[in-house]
Amino acid sequence: MQVTIKDDFDLEKIIDSGQCFRGKCLEDGSYRFISGESVIYLRPEDREAGVYTVSCDRESWETTWFPFFDLERCYSEIAVLESGKHEFVDQAIAHGRGVRLLRQDPWEMLLTFIISQRKSIPAIIKSVEALSEKYGHDIVTEQERLKAFPSPEEMKEATAEELAACGLGYRVKYILDAIQKVNSGELNLKAIAKLPDDVLLEKLQAVMGVGIKVANCIALFAYGRTACVPVDVWIFRAIEKECGGISPFSLYGENAGIIQQYIFYYERGVIGRKD
Repeated sequence: MQVTIKDDFDLEKIIDSGQCFRGKCLEDGSYRFISGESVIYLRPEDREAGVYTVSCDRESWETTWFPFFDLERCYSEIAVLESGKHEFVDQAIAHGRGVRLLRQDPWEMLLTFIISQRKSIPAIIKSVEALSEKYGHDIVTEQERLKAFPSPEEMKEATAEELAACGLGYRVKYILDAIQKVNSGELNLKAIAKLPDDVLLEKLQAVMGVGIKVANCIALFAYGRTACVPVDVWIFRAIEKECGGISPFSLYGENAGIIQQYIFYYERGVIGRKD
């Protein structure tokens, strides 16, 4: 099936934007994404016109992948609306156009961003795949056999030794705490979706090892809270070096989290490589 996306949409940039760790560009030029039990392969046919061949049917595209890629939101309009407020941010927006926020599974984001602390992106990917291989169940497509990211139930009996073998280091105790809290119902990841941003962030930080940065990552990438701004090493660096130590995010209101993604992509991919 073919789809036409008439908005900013760049799969390479999305994969390289530090928000998802299971998206992949394959040797044949197509792109693969996994969401829960679902897998999609997208092949660009006409990038200028936004035409892609996708491996799913119309119903799956509309119910699973349209929301996953946040296609109900017009990013080209946001880029125009938010330009002209800050010189450096304007550069980041121009360079990052094509990045979109993915709406990912809250449990996967909780564990992934606990793992992400003090790890490079390749190391995060390695640990996420190790967890999936160890605890996840098979997903078989026409192209390959994959592993789903494991559910809380599938990880219920995980041991510290097994998790350490997945390269989690000091984060093992944090992952065990997340498993316990979610399986016991102490943290209901579905129920907290209804909470306002500040309360949502507070609930997420009840998990051992989840500070404000990780909580903001989960809020932004799992719950679509676009006013939330995770400040990692790249964003901190951008604020200090490119913005004179003054955070620009108050200028962008409900779009601040989207602007954060443009800045992350630009700072890490362009500014960081110059130094």
